[in-house]
Parts: sequence; C-alpha cells; structure tokens
Amino acid sequence: MPVRVLFLADSHLGFDLPTAPRVRRRRRGDDFLANYLRALAPAFAGEVDAVVHGGDVFHAPRVPRTLAIQAYDPLRALADRGTPVFVVPGNHERGQLPHPRFALHPGIRVFDAPRTFRIVVRGVHVTFLGFPYARRGVRERFGELVAATGWRQGAEDVALLCVHHCFEGARVGPQNFMFRGARDVVRAGDVPGGLAAVLTGHVHRHQVLERDRAGRPLRAPVLYPGSTERTSFAEMGEDKGYLLLDLAPDAARPGGRLERWRFARLPARPMAVVEVDGEAASPSALAGRLEAALREAPPDAVLRLRVRGCVGDGARGVLAAGRLRSMAPPDLNVDVVLADEPRPRRGPH
Repeated sequence: MPVRVLFLADSHLGFDLPTAPRVRRRRRGDDFLANYLRALAPAFAGEVDAVVHGGDVFHAPRVPRTLAIQAYDPLRALADRGTPVFVVPGNHERGQLPHPRFALHPGIRVFDAPRTFRIVVRGVHVTFLGFPYARRGVRERFGELVAATGWRQGAEDVALLCVHHCFEGARVGPQNFMFRGARDVVRAGDVPGGLAAVLTGHVHRHQVLERDRAGRPLRAPVLYPGSTERTSFAEMGEDKGYLLLDLAPDAARPGGRLERWRFARLPARPMAVVEVDGEAASPSALAGRLEAALREAPPDAVLRLRVRGCVGDGARGVLAAGRLRSMAPPDLNVDVVLADEPRPRRGPH
C-alpha cells in the first residue's frame, strides 16, 4: 500500500478579514477559512498518512491570536489523531509562523529553519526535508539550503523536499508568464536526485513540472497544489484545490517514486470582470449602467467593474464605496477600476 500525503498550500488565512471592520459587508476571509477546512477533510476522514502545508498559511506575518488559533486547531486535532503534519513558513509569513506557541505539538513539524524530519508509515521510512521561504537569492543559495537540512541521500525509502519557492518553468497569470532566471527562481537543474518529489507553494496556479525548459526530465517532479482560493483577478480562470499523492519505495530509484497524484478541486468563488461605459455620463446615467451590470453579474461572484472613458467629477460620487454597497446584492464582492486613468482606483466593497 503506498504512502498517501495530502498537500495543500497558500491558504492565505486572514485575506480580507479585518479584526475591527469599519464597514459591514461580505468579507472574503470566510471563503478562505472554509476552503482551508475543506482541504483538510480527507485527513480527518482518515484517508491520508501525513499532511504537508507548503507555505503562506496566513496572508500576513502578523495576524490576530484568534485567527492563529483557528488555523492551528485543525492541525493539532489531526496530530492528536496520529496524522503527522508538516508546515513550511512562506513569504507572506516572512519565513516564520505567527503565534508559533499555538502550533506546538509533537505531531506538528515546522520548517522554521532547514530541517529534516522522519516518520515510519506501515514500515516505510519517509523523510521530509525542507526550509522556510528564503527572502534573498535562493537561486544561488538553493543547494546550500538543501545541504543545511542535514539530509543525506539514501537513508530512507521515500524522500520529499518541502519548500515555498518558484522553480524555472512554472507559469502564472492570464498571459501564461513563465518564471525563468530571476534571483528568486530555482534552477530546474538544481533539483537534487534521491527525491520522490518536490512539494512547493508560492505559485498560485496548480501545476506539475516534470521537465526543464529544454525538455530534459527533472530529477524529481515539482508539484504545486496552487492556492485554496483566488486571491486576485489574475487567477480568475484557475481551478483551486489541493493534491493527494501516492508515494512508494522503489529499489531502482533512491528516494522512492511518486506513483500517482490527484488534484481535488475546491469550490472557489467565481470571478468576473464587467465593462461599463462612463464616458461623459451624468450621475444618474452612470448609476443606471452600474446597477444593470450588478444585476447581470453571476451570483456569489467577486466582481470587478471596469469603468471606461472619462468620468466627470459630477459622476464620480456614484463610484464611492458606500454608493456601490447600496446598489450591489449582498452576495457580491465588488471593486471598481477606472480603466482609462494612469493609476486605477479600486473601490473597497
């Protein structure tokens, strides 16, 4: 029977979740918390042998104590049930989990420095090595950071590298941008041998890298589960979810092999961009156009209104956040972009 690992990343808890909101409106923070718990459901159902969070548990390095408890309590509950949990601090956490005392548990291992952890699952020796997000020059320091974990190839049946970084060949955004040679991008050729897989967060699009840019096979596949919710309109068309990985020893392959992986989708909020003509519109005309756009928006959507043209000073009051809230259905989150201005203004609905 293979070792099964649940791998999630970039849950960004605390996104749009102020502790003392000045305005009552729907907050997206509840969506992020809900999907975080949904992603952990297979572990609570006893379907996996270990859980790895690939970084950016939180959206900010400083979060309220109550939010930290909400994030860590499910992990502690899993550890209490005997499911090992491994966490990589990400860039949004600046390489260090906030309120770490609430995550203290012998079954929760945090890569707060380059470390190697070992567990045994049904007689299979599994090594998890990794390090927190390296803020400067990981391209040149990657090998040094791997060595600092203390890992030595061949001492286990299955080995997994757990990090929170960009690797050459990863793609993001509506223009399908590829990460190549920047100082914060790991060379594909630097992926070490002796691993079953590299598990990494940071890139919010789910993808699996198996070859370098020249088409040569990587020494180990690099897996991104992507984020558990959409954090920006650049992710508008992307599925969100987590990964279930089956890993097994292989006498012909040091570090074992990734037998199969499955991407499990989560119910991410729909996103939509709607264009509205604001050219020389009177306040009443612009309000009518906005109301029509809001009525036609998908239900439960995160909506962006792109107002084109030159909006006169008299009509700009219609774009105020309070006015938008009065027009929008309560199930929508809305922001506004003045498309023809050099620096678009976003309304905080």
